[in-house]
Amino acid sequence: MCHLPPALCLPRSEEMENCCRGSLLSQLSSLLLLFQLPAGSSVELIVAVLSADIMLPCLVSPDMDVENMEMWWFRSKFPEAVFIYQNQREQREEQLPHYRGQTSMVKDFLTQAEAAVCIYNVQAFNNGLYTLKVAGVGSAPQVHITGPEEDGVQVLCIASGWFPKSQVQWRALSGEKFPMFSETQAQDAEGLFTIEATLVVRDSSSGNVTCSVLNPILGQEKEMAIFIPEPFFPQSSPWKLAFMVILTVLMLLLLGAVFYIMREHTAKHQEIQEWEKLHRDKEEYQQIKEEALKARGKAGQGQGKQVWKLKLCLFYCSEIKLTVSLDPESAHSRLAVSDDKTSVTFKDSPKSSDDGVYSVFGHEGITSGCCYREVEIKNAERSEWALGVCRRDVERKGWYQESPEKGFWVVGMYENTLCSLPGNSKLDVPIPQRVGVFLDLKEWDVSFYNMTDGSHIFSFSLASSSGTLFPYFRLRSGDVSLTMCSGVGRPEPVSLSGKGFSSGCGVDGDLPGTESPLLPCGPKAMSP
Repeated sequence: MCHLPPALCLPRSEEMENCCRGSLLSQLSSLLLLFQLPAGSSVELIVAVLSADIMLPCLVSPDMDVENMEMWWFRSKFPEAVFIYQNQREQREEQLPHYRGQTSMVKDFLTQAEAAVCIYNVQAFNNGLYTLKVAGVGSAPQVHITGPEEDGVQVLCIASGWFPKSQVQWRALSGEKFPMFSETQAQDAEGLFTIEATLVVRDSSSGNVTCSVLNPILGQEKEMAIFIPEPFFPQSSPWKLAFMVILTVLMLLLLGAVFYIMREHTAKHQEIQEWEKLHRDKEEYQQIKEEALKARGKAGQGQGKQVWKLKLCLFYCSEIKLTVSLDPESAHSRLAVSDDKTSVTFKDSPKSSDDGVYSVFGHEGITSGCCYREVEIKNAERSEWALGVCRRDVERKGWYQESPEKGFWVVGMYENTLCSLPGNSKLDVPIPQRVGVFLDLKEWDVSFYNMTDGSHIFSFSLASSSGTLFPYFRLRSGDVSLTMCSGVGRPEPVSLSGKGFSSGCGVDGDLPGTESPLLPCGPKAMSP
C-alpha cells in the first residue's frame, strides 16, 4: 500500500534535490497537470507544471524493507509499467516506451518502507492515475517427508520471504493435482509470508510429488519435487487380513445363530399356539356335544340329532373352507352362470316357465365323508327354485319331477310354498334366504338348515347305493338367483341353543366321540 506525504517534494537527499531542483512556480509554463496516486482507499492529488520534474513518493504499509522487493509503478491497469524495480535495479524490458529515460528511482529510504519515482520533463500524456504494487518472490520451497500418517506418507513443503500471500499447489508426477491438503501462511515482523503445506500421499505408485508456490501478482512460480520410495508406505500386514477374515466369519456365524434362535423361538411359539387352539377346540367340542345331548332329550331323538349334526358340522367347517363351484357345461341354455362360477340366474329373467325346468350341477361330486355348503337365494319368497343333491345320471330334459326315486334330494319353492319336493309336501317353516346343505355319507342322509335363524328345514335318508352325488340347483320362474357362499365375509353367526356357529365346508369320517381331538379333514370329491 502506498501513502503520499503532504509535500510535493521531499528534499531529504541529494538525489531528491536533483529531482526537484528549482521552484515549480518559476517554470516556463503556468499550465498545471493533475497526478493521481491511490492512498489506501482514497485518491490524493499531486500538481505538476509542464516541462518540470515531479516526484511520486510512496509509503509502503505495513512497514518493511523494500530494497529487495519487486515494485511496479503503472498507469490505469497492470502491467502497463511506468517504472519497474527488480533485483535492486531498474528493468526496462516491460516498461512503457515513452517512460524510458523519463523516470528514475529514489533509493535513499527503501529500507524504511519509503519508495519514490521521479518523472522528468512532465508532459501532457503523464496526466492520470498512478498505482504502486509491491511484490516479493521468496525462497524456493523445501520439501521433506515427515513420516507415516494414517494409510499413507505425510510430506511437508516450506517456503519463506514471499509477498503478498502466494498460491500453493501439490502435483503428482503425471501432472494431476492433489485437491486435499492443509496449508498455513504466517506473516513475520518484516511483513513477509512463510508458507507451510502438508500433504498425505496414499498411493504408493505416485512416485514423485511436486510442491509449487506462485506469486499471484508477478506470475512467478518456484517449485520442488521429492521422490517417495515405496517402502515408506505402510505395508498391509497378513495378520490384519487374517483378522478381517476371521471377524467377517464370526459376524456371519453370529447372524446365523441369531436367525436360528429366532426361528426356533417362532416355531416353539407356533407349537404353543397350536396346542392352545387344540385345547380350546376340545373344550368347544365337549360343550357342543353336551348341548346336543340336552337338545335330544328335550326335543326328541330326531331333532336332537339334527342340532348335534349341524353344530358339529359348522364347528368343523370353521376350520376348513371349501367353495362349491358350478359346472357351466351342465347348465340349461336359458341359465347364466357367473364368471367366477358361484352364481346362477336366468339370462332373460322370465316371470314364469311353461316349457320345463332349468338346472345346473356343481362341479365336483362327493363320494364319501361329509360336505357342507351354503346358498343365498335372491327373492326366495317371490320365485320358484330348488336346491339339494342328485346323481349325475338323472333325467333333466323338458318337464321332469324331482324325487329320491329318480335320484333327486331337494327342497325349494313351488307355487309360493316351501316344499320337500317328493310329493311337494309343504314345510311349515319360514322361507329361508340362506340355506345350509349338509351331506353326510356316513349317516347316509342330507339335511337342510335355515341359516338365518339356524333352524332345521328338512332331512332325507339316502340309500347306501346312491353313488356319487353332485350339488344340484334349479330355477323355474321369477327374478331369482342362487349364489354359493364362501367362509369369507359372511354375517355374524346365529345361535343354536345359545351357542354361536359359523359355516364353512365339510369333514371326513365318523362323528367324533368325546375323546376326539377334533382334527378335521376334507371330503373326497370327484369332477363330473
